Amino acid sequence: MNHILDVCKSVYNYALRGHKDWLSSRKSPINICSIISEYIIPGDTPYPNYNYQAKNLTTAKKTNPKLKSVNAQVLQQTLKQLDRAFSEMKSLGKGFPRFKKRMRSFVFPAMLKNYLGCGRFKLPQLGWIKIRQSRPYPEVMVAKQARIVKKATGYYLMVSFTSSKSVPDNLVGKTSLGIDAGIESFVATSTGKLIKAPKFLSGQLRKLKLASDPAPPPGARERASLLQRRLKHKNKGSSNWSKLQNRIARLDEKISNTRRDWHFKITHQLCDLADNIFVEYVNFNSWSKGIVRKQSLDSGIGQFINEILPYVCWKRGKYYAKVDKNYTSQEYPLCGHRQKKKLSDRKHNCSNCSYQINRDVAAAKIIRNRGLIAVGHTAKEKRTACAEVPSA
Repeated sequence: MNHILDVCKSVYNYALRGHKDWLSSRKSPINICSIISEYIIPGDTPYPNYNYQAKNLTTAKKTNPKLKSVNAQVLQQTLKQLDRAFSEMKSLGKGFPRFKKRMRSFVFPAMLKNYLGCGRFKLPQLGWIKIRQSRPYPEVMVAKQARIVKKATGYYLMVSFTSSKSVPDNLVGKTSLGIDAGIESFVATSTGKLIKAPKFLSGQLRKLKLASDPAPPPGARERASLLQRRLKHKNKGSSNWSKLQNRIARLDEKISNTRRDWHFKITHQLCDLADNIFVEYVNFNSWSKGIVRKQSLDSGIGQFINEILPYVCWKRGKYYAKVDKNYTSQEYPLCGHRQKKKLSDRKHNCSNCSYQINRDVAAAKIIRNRGLIAVGHTAKEKRTACAEVPSA
C-alpha cells in the first residue's frame, strides 16, 4: 500500500508539472518577446487534460517498471483527481493545485468477482486483505468502488455500494426547528436551547503537555503544544523525528474523531425535536479567517452544518433546508422590526414592542419562520410565558 501511494504521488506531481509547463509556455505575448517566459512547448501541442495524460500514461507503463507495478485504474483515478482539481479551480474559484508531499488515499474503481468475505475483502491488486468489519455488507447492493485511506492509526477501507432503487426526497413534516450558528454557544435552537461545544483542541493539548513532559516548568501555559516545540529540535527525517510526527498525528486524529462523534450525537438529538430542520446559508470559510476563527475551527461548525446535519436528516427522514442569512441577527421574531446591534450585544431589546430575548435564539426563530414561508407554511410567532419581558 505504501508503494502504491508513492507511485500515485509521483504520477500526480508529474501530471501537475505538465499542466504548469503548458500554461507557462502560453504566457508570452504574441507580438513581443517576454523576458519572464518564452514558448518552451510547441504551439500545436494540445492542452494536457485527462484524456491526453491517460494516453501518455499507457505509453509510459510499457517502459517504466515502477508504473507497471501498480494497477492501471488506480493511476487513472489519480489523473482524474488532478483533473477535478483544475475544474474546481475554474468553476468554484479555488486555488491552483499544489504538489503533494504524500498521498493519503487511492481508489479501485472496479471490483473483482466474489470480493466479499467474512472479515476480509478482495481487491484487484492486493488480493484478500483482513479487515475489522464495522458493519454488515448491504445484501441488495453492489460495491461500486473501494478507497484505501492511510491515517496515523492505520489503513481504512471505504467501500461505496450502489443500488438500482431510487430514494425519494424527504417530505415536509409538521413540526419545525430553526438552528442558528452562534458565537458564545455552538448552536441555538428556536425552542430556546443553547448548546455549547466542548473545547476539543484545548483539552487534548492540555493532556498532551502533561503526558509529554513529566516535570513541566512552573507557570507554563497549558495550551502550548510541547510536542510541536520538541519537534523543531529534531533532525528532519531521523527516527525520533518520525516517532514524534506519528504521536502528533495520532493526537490530531483523536481530536477529529472526538469532535465528529459529538457532532453526530448532537445531530440526532436535534432530529428528535422536529420534522423540519432549517439553517441559514453561511460561508464558514470566511468564519475561519475572521475574529471567531479559533472558536469556529475548534468546534467544527462548518462540518456540522454542511455535512453531518444534512446527512443525518436524510438518513432519518427529516426535511433539511437552508434559508437566507441576511438580517437574521437584526430582525425581531415577534414584530419583524429591524434594529442594528453591535457584536457585543448578546440580547435583543426591541424598541418597537419591548421584546427581550437572547440574540442567537431570536435568530433561530427568524430562520425557522423563513423556512416555513419557503415551504409554503404560515409562520406565526407568539409571545409565551418563557419570553424575557422587561419588568416595570
